[in-house]
This record gives sequence, C-alpha cells and structure tokens, in this order.
Amino acid sequence: MFTWDVASICAATEATLLTANSDRVVRGVAIDSREVTTDGLFVAFSGEHVDGNAYAPAAIQNGAGCVVLTSAPTDELLVLAAEKKCAIVRAAHDDGEEFMLRLAQAWREIHANWFVVGVTGSVGKTTTKDMLAAAISARYTTHATKGNFNNLIGLPLTLLSAPEDTQVIVAEMGMNHFGEITRLAAVAHPTLAVITNVGTSHIGLLGSRENIAKAKAEIVSGMVQDSLEGMQIKPCLYLVSSDDFSTYIDTQYAQPSGIVTSYIGTSIDDNLSARNIKLTDEGYVSCDVYYENGDIQQAQLPIPGKHLISDYLLALAVADKLNINHQASIEAIQNMPQTHMRLEIVGGKDKPRMIDDSYNASPSSMAAALDVLTSLPCKGKRVAVLGEMGEMGDMAVQLHNYVGAYAAAKPLDMLVLIGSEFVGGMREAAITMGMSDDKIETFETVDAAVGALKPILESNDLVLAKASRSSALDLFVKGVLA
Repeated sequence: MFTWDVASICAATEATLLTANSDRVVRGVAIDSREVTTDGLFVAFSGEHVDGNAYAPAAIQNGAGCVVLTSAPTDELLVLAAEKKCAIVRAAHDDGEEFMLRLAQAWREIHANWFVVGVTGSVGKTTTKDMLAAAISARYTTHATKGNFNNLIGLPLTLLSAPEDTQVIVAEMGMNHFGEITRLAAVAHPTLAVITNVGTSHIGLLGSRENIAKAKAEIVSGMVQDSLEGMQIKPCLYLVSSDDFSTYIDTQYAQPSGIVTSYIGTSIDDNLSARNIKLTDEGYVSCDVYYENGDIQQAQLPIPGKHLISDYLLALAVADKLNINHQASIEAIQNMPQTHMRLEIVGGKDKPRMIDDSYNASPSSMAAALDVLTSLPCKGKRVAVLGEMGEMGDMAVQLHNYVGAYAAAKPLDMLVLIGSEFVGGMREAAITMGMSDDKIETFETVDAAVGALKPILESNDLVLAKASRSSALDLFVKGVLA
C-alpha cells in the first residue's frame, strides 16, 4: 500500500503544502471521499458535473491524513483540517490528473523491483488483462488494474494500490487522444507489452484506424529492460498476426525503438499459435496451443466466443516469456472468475438465458457477440438486443449500419434495437440485407424495451444484450430477469 510522508508527496508532485504538518504520513489513495480510509490521501478533482473539492470536508471526517485540492480552500476547511490534524495540499496548476501521474511515477521509481506488463488495444484489453493476471499469478505475486481503471487517473491508482509484496503488475492502458499512452508508459515503464488489436474504438476522436494504431504504438516509448527472479528480460511487444496494422506497428515503432516483437495467431509461422480449433455446443473454444519450444498443450477458453483466441494466446505468450509452466498458466486462466457484463451468461431456470455483454461495444465486438449468440445451443427464440456505440465520430452512421447488416446475416428470430440516433439506419441496413421487417423491433429507451419484451421472453430463449456502456443495457438485463 502507498505509504509516504506529505513532504515527499509535495516534492514529487510540485504541490504546495498549505498547512504545517509536512511530516504527516499517509496510507492509501482515494478519489472518492466515501472510500477514504484512516490516514488516507484524498485527491479532489474538478469535474464537469461534480467538484471533488466540495467533498474534502467529508474526506477529513472519514479520517483522511492529507487532502489534495484543485481549488482554493475555504477558511472552514482549514479549521476542520487543523482540528483533525489533516494536511491540506494544493496541486500544482490545480491539475489533479497531473498530480496523480507525478505521484505514481515517483512511487514507481521507488519500486524499481516491480516488473510491469502493459496491455493496450481497441477491443479486448480488459479480458486480456484478466487472463494475463490469472496466468502470471500461477507463479508470481501479481497485481492488476481493477476493472477498467486504465486512463490517466486509473493507471496511477493501479500502481499506488499495489501491495508491497507485488512482483508483477499487469497494467491496462487506454486512451482517447494522442500522447496519453506515451504518458502512461512513462509512468509504468512496462518491459513486456501487448496490443490486442487496432479497431474502430475512439475513431471519432482520432479520425482513422491508422491514427489509432499510432496512438496504441506509443506504448513502446516507455518500455524498459528489467529483471524478474534473476532473469534479465529485454523489452518485447506482443502482436496479433492477423491484425492488419501489426506489421505497421512493428516496422514503424517497435523496430526503430529497439523493441523485439513476438506474434501470436493461428499460423505455423507465429511464435505461439492455436491450431485444431473447435467450438463446443456451448460456444467455448478448444484448441491445441503450439509453443515456440515445440511443446503442445490442449486448452479450452473459459469464456464463450471464437474471437477471444487472440486475447488468450497473448496471455499464454507472456506467461511463457516469464518461464511459467505451460499447463499451470492454462489451468489458471481456465479457473479465473468471469468479468461482469462481458459475455456473462445469466438467467436460466424460469427466466430466459441472457448473454450480458453490455459493458462496451465497437463494430468488431458487436459482430463477435452476435457470433457467440448464434453458436450457443437454443431451443427457443434467438434474440439480439443491440444498443448504440459511442465515440464513432463522423463514421458513426456507417459503422452502426454495418452492425445492422451483419445482424441480418445471422439466424436470429428477433433483432431488437434500442436508441434514438442510429437505430433507424441499423434497421434499414438489416432490411436491405434481407432481414424481414417483422423480425425487427426498435425502442428509444431501455424501459420501453423491457416493458415490451419481458412478457414474451421464455425460459428456453437465448438473448444477447450488447452496446456501449452509455446505452445502459445492463438495466435491460436486470429488468428482464427481475
């Protein structure tokens, strides 16, 4: 756990101490006043909708040892802080984000013994991170990003929350703009890194897939050689051979930076590959994993969906690099808990079975989820409930229509579209591609969809709920199963 005195915190971040207790020692970091523990550090952010500075008194009452403000304190707050012996610090330039990055970078430098694996990509980051953490935990004490805390605030929280006995940190790195992964990599300094794919997520912010590839490739800028249990390990970037931007990232970014690359896929030319791939009746993939040293292991993925093979292989490849027993890493992934709202199968008995994949969405993950829906056994109706995708920018109409067209090619009994901006185009695209109009239902709200569908869905039906998080299709799942 993060444990440091206030004077050192201010020196590392160029923050200003507004009270006299520079020797105060704090333990743990929180950005939510409700999560502050005794002697904890609370960092207040001035957001669009909520001003964290307003919660500083609550943090102090909850036992905070230090509060970092991004605006001037009131006299009342200073009086309360003095009464509770809580240090008050003001972040340089009132920038809470930069405060967190500098603090985490300084803490990482102190913990040079941590070995870091970085994870980025358009789709599959969190699933790959979870698989990596499971596989690596088969041998090493491992700490990983919680949920999808992968941004300029989330990654610092990951590093600052690592237990003292941590050997390996698996750090997920997301981005919305150029330069963000460069900054994250400079804080975390990964030695091994994976790029799951280059898709269309955030294309509305970056403009093209090539720009997305460039932004993801920034991870090589912070990669460093490191050691783990006496092994000297050179920086290595793991790429998916079937991704059309992998060679571009390799030749334009990895090689010029002196970073070795390793490819995974389904070809004999890949450094690690899956072959003899089969799909079970329940939609799970079984395959033979071919390792670079000639070892062959039988494996089955713990989550349904053929699209997860590359995520799985990336995790096994990194585990192999860290000299983790092949069978042990496979078994560790097989036994890992499933991430909530990511192809999670819920319901059953007297309720319809539902594939809850409502956490996030892009065109490629929409297609993959539809593939899972149509590969699983179903005695009743097969229903796809799709919401809208965020951050598609100028290509939003086109990409949503692609999803509608793809859905039309699947053997669905019903296609349900929820939203107000793009569902009309999705519906028309599905009809154009041959889907019957009477198989398609559209709703503007989740509540309306629940009201109409709950009475007609039966226990032997199989229902997919898939959209970006902002569409709140998790409420559809809860509503139907309530």
